Amino acid sequence: MTTLEAPPIGRSVTVKVPATSANLGPGFDTLGLALALYDDLEVTVREQPGATVEVHGIGEGEVPTDESNLVVRSIRFTLERYGVPMPGLDLVAHNSIPHGRGLGSSGAAIVSGIMAAKGLLEGIVDLDSNALLSIASELEGHPDNVAPALFGGLTIAWTAEHGPQHKKLIVHRGVSPLVCVPEHTLSTELARSLRPASVPHEDAIFNVSRSALLIAALIQSPELLHDATEDRLHQSYRASAMPDTVALVEELRAHGHAAVVSGAGPSVLVLCSDPAERLVAAELVAAHRGVAWQSLMLAVDFKGATVNLHPARPSA
Repeated sequence: MTTLEAPPIGRSVTVKVPATSANLGPGFDTLGLALALYDDLEVTVREQPGATVEVHGIGEGEVPTDESNLVVRSIRFTLERYGVPMPGLDLVAHNSIPHGRGLGSSGAAIVSGIMAAKGLLEGIVDLDSNALLSIASELEGHPDNVAPALFGGLTIAWTAEHGPQHKKLIVHRGVSPLVCVPEHTLSTELARSLRPASVPHEDAIFNVSRSALLIAALIQSPELLHDATEDRLHQSYRASAMPDTVALVEELRAHGHAAVVSGAGPSVLVLCSDPAERLVAAELVAAHRGVAWQSLMLAVDFKGATVNLHPARPSA
């Protein structure tokens, strides 16, 4: 592979990436929704080699601030994919997406790095949507979180012979997400390890029907969301790892709200059919006995990840 020129010193980009909720009940490893809660990133090319990361908000004092940072690794991976040497970088991150809560924080970090690389490569290499999804899926391991983070809205993700694919759909304007976030975290690896190697045939058929119904409910008929979010493939198998989450989901569903585990958990996503229902659901969460939950009334993000290139700053 031919080595291309590195991004010029002083080039700066800003990136904005939404949180995501994957699975949405029956759409295991397939469906994802972008939410209006964001991580913001500024990346500037410097003369000195290496990379330093300044973190504000979520992850401050916890995540690595050197080249081992996931965002930096994602930038490096993308540049190396196209034979572009890694320049020295200064990164400033302002994070709002909770870590380890099933809201796509690792996918957002990966997408942040890839989108930063896209901006840094302006005029050197053009990264189209297929390339972005391919790189993000390779780094994340599956496309269900990175697809909505990249493209926004409701996404259906799948893998074909020619790589990961996605279809973006526009969510009905009445759909009003409520995200309930606990203080405790849950390892995605642990949650995934609790899945069985096989499931009963009738459960597979059940989820196929509910997944199809969920698409219709989200884009056209929100009144069907409660039935459409039933699941038999993964949530019950993971219940032992997040009893507080399951208890809240069951209480909300018993009152007619379309509550599901957000991603691998332990957050809960409630897909309300209108803002009034969301207020009622939030009141139930506030009165729920057990662990404390932070209720976030979020819009659906329709834009996905964005990157803006800024003029090169003059060297000091």
